[in-house]
Amino acid sequence: MDLSARSAALGHLSYCSNIHAGESWEDVLNNLRTHIPIIKSRLSPNHPFGLGLRLSAEAAQELAKPSAIADLREFLNQENCYVFTINGFPHGTFHGESVKENVYLPDWKDAARLEYSNTLADAFAEFLPPNLTGSISTVPGAFKSSVTCREDVEKMTYYFVEQAAHLVDIERRTGKQIVLALEPEPCCFLETVEESIQYFNDYLYGDVARAQMADRLNVSSEIAEDLLRTHLTLCLDLCHAAVEFESCHACIDEIERAGITIGKLQISAGLRLPNLSSKNKHLLTPFIDEVYLHQVIEKHQGKINRYTDLPEALAALGDSTEEREWRVHFHVPIFLDDLGEFSSTQFFVREALQRHAVKPISQHLEVETYTWDVLPESYRSLSLNEAIVLELEWVQDTISERKQKAA
Repeated sequence: MDLSARSAALGHLSYCSNIHAGESWEDVLNNLRTHIPIIKSRLSPNHPFGLGLRLSAEAAQELAKPSAIADLREFLNQENCYVFTINGFPHGTFHGESVKENVYLPDWKDAARLEYSNTLADAFAEFLPPNLTGSISTVPGAFKSSVTCREDVEKMTYYFVEQAAHLVDIERRTGKQIVLALEPEPCCFLETVEESIQYFNDYLYGDVARAQMADRLNVSSEIAEDLLRTHLTLCLDLCHAAVEFESCHACIDEIERAGITIGKLQISAGLRLPNLSSKNKHLLTPFIDEVYLHQVIEKHQGKINRYTDLPEALAALGDSTEEREWRVHFHVPIFLDDLGEFSSTQFFVREALQRHAVKPISQHLEVETYTWDVLPESYRSLSLNEAIVLELEWVQDTISERKQKAA
């Protein structure tokens, strides 16, 4: 939804439709028809309601057909909705079967990832409202262990620049501006804010990228850099940053000082266990699932240790009775903080939203709790639609509280 009623600079807020299972365009449209009228009636009955779509490669290909675009436009017009952002991270199946490390495939070393992202952008330009920048979030390059040499980094950079050039072509042709937003994530090539800033500065905005962009678009090096900075942005997922033990204000300050645009702010919370040992590790057993990767970042004796998935981390902990803090990449509803004997990283989300209320971080805010289907039953007392509404209301209330204090 448009937050401009509260302040023109606060941007647009929605939830990501990757919470709904479905890989085909028919699945996506049916989900929209089923859920959006109910959610919108609760949150924005008299004003336009913004949407954050997740489209698989299959759905993106099908949406490229004129008949599918016409169906989407009809739905958006009837329901007084608009799309301002797309989740272009998961290429294939995302629900009901094991995803794990395969969620990053094809990664940005593979031309298939570029083809998928270009298809998304082409379709997006058909229904993105005029005078509104659209964003597409994407894989942070690749899973970290699959990047083994400098040539891998250079290949990813080449494809990122080709995507940026394609987005410029779209803008020249249609007047629609779309940006790509790289989403740092634990155990990925871009994992921390520091790594991301270094990669953007050294590669995406570097000499080789500028030369490639200038040649591709027949522009000067200076214009090429401006275009790269406009179209290659960062997606800051608040769960990922909190799990990495980032400082909320410090990491955002660093991104802004580096001149990198936060094209999307993904509002999500993970698990926080400040005093974990073998005595209470059983608390995490209900969060083990066979579908998603749940990376664990541990702070122990002043050191940071990283584990690719929850079972691996629990095995490494063994019988140790020494307490340490664990943060786990398992998205839980953002309105939940007290989770019994442990908590979530809601504190990080609250800090970011309170900052946004005073000094906007991004024009695109998207709640993303895609793990609803694998969340332990005790945390799913609400219906899915009720939970989505409560999350979005919680965001609005948190922003409003800070603005009232600042007034």
